[in-house]
Amino acid sequence: MKRWRWFCIYVSMLILVSMGSQTCGAEEYEYIDISSPFLRKIPLAVPLFKNATADVKEAQLSKLAADFLAETLDFTGYFKLLDRGAFLYDPQQDGVIAPKINFQNWTVIGAELLTTGSYQLKNDEIELELRLFDTFKGSRILGKRYTGKIEDQRRIVLRFCSDVIQYLTGNKGIFDSKIAFVSTGSGKKEIYACAFDGHNPERLTYNNAISLFPAWSTDGKWLAYTSYKKEKPDLYIRNLTDDYENSIAREGINITPDWVPGKFELAATLSFSGDPEIYLLTGEGKIIKRLTRKPGSDVSPSWSPDGNKFAFVSNRSGSPQIYISDINSGEVRRLTFEGRYNTQPSWSPRGDKIAYASQVDGRHNIFVIGLDGEAPVQLTYDSGDNEAPSWSPDGSLIAFSSTREGPSRIYVMTAFGTDQRRLLVLAGEQTNPKWSRNH
Repeated sequence: MKRWRWFCIYVSMLILVSMGSQTCGAEEYEYIDISSPFLRKIPLAVPLFKNATADVKEAQLSKLAADFLAETLDFTGYFKLLDRGAFLYDPQQDGVIAPKINFQNWTVIGAELLTTGSYQLKNDEIELELRLFDTFKGSRILGKRYTGKIEDQRRIVLRFCSDVIQYLTGNKGIFDSKIAFVSTGSGKKEIYACAFDGHNPERLTYNNAISLFPAWSTDGKWLAYTSYKKEKPDLYIRNLTDDYENSIAREGINITPDWVPGKFELAATLSFSGDPEIYLLTGEGKIIKRLTRKPGSDVSPSWSPDGNKFAFVSNRSGSPQIYISDINSGEVRRLTFEGRYNTQPSWSPRGDKIAYASQVDGRHNIFVIGLDGEAPVQLTYDSGDNEAPSWSPDGSLIAFSSTREGPSRIYVMTAFGTDQRRLLVLAGEQTNPKWSRNH
């Protein structure tokens, strides 16, 4: 029944074709360059929606939808949200389509982009029309109509936000992604997951033991992690659909899994042969081959987007440093040379950078570094310990844990270190975030 409902939403999502209103092609609008460290935020106005009736419940739901639309687009870091108190606009009286919109009222307050919406509630069904306008051109960029149940409202707004980001940046955004993390809310370290914005956190493991290092498969259907539920660090691979789970419980440690992009294979650190070494495993946990062979500890593999290389941590030079290994040639090279304690690499989805944690003056902070290993850039400063960076699937944001407010919490920032904000607050402490690859 639930699948049928989403199918109905998808089918009823129609392009609105309005007479006299031009739909701009993506090539006509200046894209947001999400690779630019000097990204200028676009001033965006998100007024309340125009309601079909004076029904109180309809007005409440409509406001919730408009507020969520504004919050979601603001979350991306691409926009400067304008204060509704400055709007020269009454959503219940003024127009919401191009011929009836006074665009000068929006440009005079600095809005370059404008969203409008029409909202109708019939019993427990909603109909929502959403539009995005270029105020200087006085033209519509996007227009969609959606129908669904009241409980579908969040999904509907996210679908429109995805279309907005697709148009402006050329990629789908992050709105279907999830973040797994470790939380001590139950008294033990267990694995949890939430939506990209911290919504609806849910506990995934009930091991009553330390559980660490969550890792998503590319399709988001499998989660690998380490748990001490049998009193030693073993690796577990769980199907999130039916809760089927198998384990890798070789002698010694079985830790830090990372899935090969697009494959049902993963790399992980196992120590059954002596030193902790990185191995390539099938999704069922069978060893395909050994990937590292140097004395010392090799841990925390992180795959390049094409699956041809992986970054990892090794103390083979005396202190923990980040290395890169080519899966085909076997060539290994050291990436980091600044700092004596560099760990937790996370390869960006665009393939051009690696985020990692480095100890600076006794504190851990997040850095990013190019594949040439030159000029690492520090993203966090003077704010407790900041660790475990993980890229959003489109490469625009980084999740990480921080003790800047005391207990460790999950935070999010842009790929260039701006707009750092807490994702959620739960009982206990939250650490080790891992963003899903699917979006």
